[in-house]
Amino acid sequence: MHPRFHAAYQQLPSVLQSAILPYLDAADFSAMFKADQVATLKQVCGLNGSTLAFALLPLAAAYSLTPISHFQVGAIAQGISGNLYFGANMEFSGAPLQQTVHAEQSAIIHAWLHGESKLSAITVNYTPCGHCRQFMNELNSGSALQIQLPTRAAATLGDYLPDSFGPNDLAISNLLMDPIDHGCQLALNDPLVNAALDAANRCHAPYSTAYSGVALEGEDGAIYAGRYAENAAFNPSLPPLQAALVLMNLSGADCQKIRRAVLVEGQNALLTQWDATRATLASLGCQQIERITF
Repeated sequence: MHPRFHAAYQQLPSVLQSAILPYLDAADFSAMFKADQVATLKQVCGLNGSTLAFALLPLAAAYSLTPISHFQVGAIAQGISGNLYFGANMEFSGAPLQQTVHAEQSAIIHAWLHGESKLSAITVNYTPCGHCRQFMNELNSGSALQIQLPTRAAATLGDYLPDSFGPNDLAISNLLMDPIDHGCQLALNDPLVNAALDAANRCHAPYSTAYSGVALEGEDGAIYAGRYAENAAFNPSLPPLQAALVLMNLSGADCQKIRRAVLVEGQNALLTQWDATRATLASLGCQQIERITF
C-alpha cells in the first residue's frame, strides 16, 4: 500500500478495509474502480452505490497536493459505465493560484481521460464552490448530474446552479465528455509528441477552437497526456497541463519528477497555453519543455 493511504485507510469501515486491501496493495492501482470491482465491493461490504462512494472519500482525498492551503478535498466521479474515479485538489508552490486544480475537476478529468462518456454523479467531501459548479455545467450530463455530500441529501447540479449560463446559451452542442476528433496532424515520430497531439485532437475547446494537449514523461518513462477542457464562462477552463498532472498524480507518479514535457497546439490559435504551461512546469522543477505547433 502506498504510504499516502495509511492514515486514510484507518478511517474506512473495517469490512471495507478487508475488501479493499488487495486493490490498494496492487502495484498498478490507478485511483479508480471498474464496474465489476465496484459490484464486488458493494456485495462484500453490504453498501449501496452512494454509501460506498462516501466511504471511499478519504482515499480520494489522500491524493491531494496542498502545499499552500493544507486543505484536502476528495471527490469521486461515477460514470454511466459503473466505474468510480478518484479526484483530489492540487496546488503548485510558486505558481499562481489560478493554476490549481479542484477535486471535482480532477475526478471529472480522470474519468474523461479514461474514456468515460458520461457521468451520473459526483461525490465530494465539501460543498462544491461556484468555480466547480460552473465547470460541471459544461458536462454532457447536464443539470441532472447528481451531487452527493456526506452532510446533506443528494441534489442535482441544477439545484446547486439555478439560472445557469452554459454551452446552450452560446449555441454549443458538443459538450464536455462527448467524443470528438479535430483531425490535426504532425509528421513527427516521437511518442511524447504523438500523445500530446492525440490529446489535442480530443480536447474540448468549442469557444476558441484553440486545440491543445500536453504530454509528460515521468522519471520511469511513463507518459501522461492531458487535454484542454474549455468552459462557457472561460475562467473555469482547465488547461491541458493540469489535466496531464491530474493523471500523473492519480497514477501514483511524482509530479515534481517530470523528465520532459511537450505542449502541442495550433500555431495561429486565438490563445496559447505556452506561457502558463512553461511557468507552471518550471515551478515543478521541469526545465525540458517543448512547444510543437500544427
